[in-house]
Amino acid sequence: MNEAITLLRQEMKKAGVDVYLVPTDDFHQSEYVGEYFRAIRFLSGFTGEGSLVVTMDEAKLFTDGRYFIQAAGELAGSGVELMKMGEPGVPTLDDYIKSVVPEGGFLGFDGRCVDFRHGMELRDLLSEKAAAIVSDKDLVGRIWKDRPALAESRVFILEDRFCGVNAKDKLTKLRAVMAKEGADIHLISSLDDIAWLLNLRGDDIPCNPVFLSYLLVDMEGAYLFANKNDFDEEIKAYLKALHIQLCDYDKVYETVQQLRNKTVLLETGKTNYQLIMALDESMMVVDEMLPTSIWKSQKNETEIANMKKAHIKDGVAVTKYFYFMKHAFGPDGTLTKEARETLGTDRLTEVSGADLLERYRRENDGFIELSFNTISAYGPNAALPHYAPVRGKQDAEILPKGLYLVDSGAQYFEGTTDITRTMAMGPITEEERKHFTMVAQACLRLGDVRILDGSCGVSFDYAAREIFWKEGLNFNHGTGHGVGFCLNVHERPNGVRYRIVPERQDSAPFKPGNITSDEPGLYIEGSHGIRTENLTLCKEALKNEYGTFYDFEFLTLCPIDLDAIDPTIMAPHDIELLNRYHATVYEKLSPYFEGEKLEWLKHVTRAI
Repeated sequence: MNEAITLLRQEMKKAGVDVYLVPTDDFHQSEYVGEYFRAIRFLSGFTGEGSLVVTMDEAKLFTDGRYFIQAAGELAGSGVELMKMGEPGVPTLDDYIKSVVPEGGFLGFDGRCVDFRHGMELRDLLSEKAAAIVSDKDLVGRIWKDRPALAESRVFILEDRFCGVNAKDKLTKLRAVMAKEGADIHLISSLDDIAWLLNLRGDDIPCNPVFLSYLLVDMEGAYLFANKNDFDEEIKAYLKALHIQLCDYDKVYETVQQLRNKTVLLETGKTNYQLIMALDESMMVVDEMLPTSIWKSQKNETEIANMKKAHIKDGVAVTKYFYFMKHAFGPDGTLTKEARETLGTDRLTEVSGADLLERYRRENDGFIELSFNTISAYGPNAALPHYAPVRGKQDAEILPKGLYLVDSGAQYFEGTTDITRTMAMGPITEEERKHFTMVAQACLRLGDVRILDGSCGVSFDYAAREIFWKEGLNFNHGTGHGVGFCLNVHERPNGVRYRIVPERQDSAPFKPGNITSDEPGLYIEGSHGIRTENLTLCKEALKNEYGTFYDFEFLTLCPIDLDAIDPTIMAPHDIELLNRYHATVYEKLSPYFEGEKLEWLKHVTRAI
């Protein structure tokens, strides 16, 4: 029996709640959250993203295709049933909630962890059953006795030489939009938007250089609600010069409640339910996508130049790791003495490999932290797109055979990286070779598209998926996501996928300066998983009577494993694209290698 869910049901009964919703979100609707917000893991053991719905009789976890295999394993024995979103016969989260809330009943959730838009959708849905919402009770907090504290951060200034535009000019531009919208106040809850606007970074969320905060901007100044202990005197002086008053983090609700007869610009899908419900009835709301979300996605020339620098240094680190993996085993199939000394252990495992890759990255100037937890997956583990090895618990040994996938990235002062490479550790099957080649072709083809202004990702996703669909294959995740600048590795409003998923907010038309991942894959449960990922830069190609056309430039620099490529099944143009990419990799990275490693780099980037 699941003791945590039993205790939660007791609290539900005390609170008069029939159904309780537990989302993955924090108070800011962040994709990645700190330990304080890992309520679903506490209740069920599931470590991915999803929504848990608990009734008095059942508990169900709703998650998408990225986590189907992972969730099935982690939920085993928890008493929680997996609901595979989007699969035939599986209701949507909201439809299920409506079906289990009784007539005149109550749905409970922590209103700080549900965005206002979704909260209102649930309220309207339940009104059909004369049911209501209870949003002011954190029932999980009542039973989670050893819950981690809210994170404390070290906030620092990201200098103008990295950002390209100072915070004063960004605020001036923002106030011009506020005036145009007739807004007296702009409320921002999104952490990466606040960090970008103020040219500040922190570390409240692992791998995301942001800090827990809310920002209230008016025409004269602003109020930043955050943990004051995170700000040293230099940062406080910096804020004062921008006419920003630093306030206690939890005072935002009290401040918002006191506002009267004003118009506030905000985005309901990026602001929590409880915060907007705190607004007085005299307040007018203008609901628009945050202007900063659009601006920060279109990197300026300084940011682009810095991102290219970041990708060179990151490419060197990942290529050094590639070299190590290719030379880790001797002719007898055991780890070489050099490999054991480099690893500091006698076994090459998913965790020890990831540790080494992180060590190589830490050698780079300007390294801040990883941009997400490294996905280091050997053999069948790679069939889980978001597999995460766990030190001492889930840590497969890597052998000199089969395929090894590593999806990793870093935060540098110069930008954010995200790269996936799959490597042949030794002999592979013909099916693995075919699948590897198909994935490489898909990545190259997507990077080679030319699009017309106004195109969004769904209009050219087929360039990557065509090769799979023709063989009745597919991969169950998006093909690409936006990437921030020394910010979140997943950034809206751009993405590439074959269908629009409204809650992803990634279907905006592409513009020059957008940096987006290109990451097709294939996953064969119980056998292998393959993904090749490069980051791309959208740039203007030409302009004529038909409009403005955009091309994409690969920013990521690291060889694609020719040991796993079958050139006999590649179209001539695909071979040309691969050779062209490898020529660029060698040109950009060769100055950082010498001797045997340089000769190896020349060999693995050779024309085929």
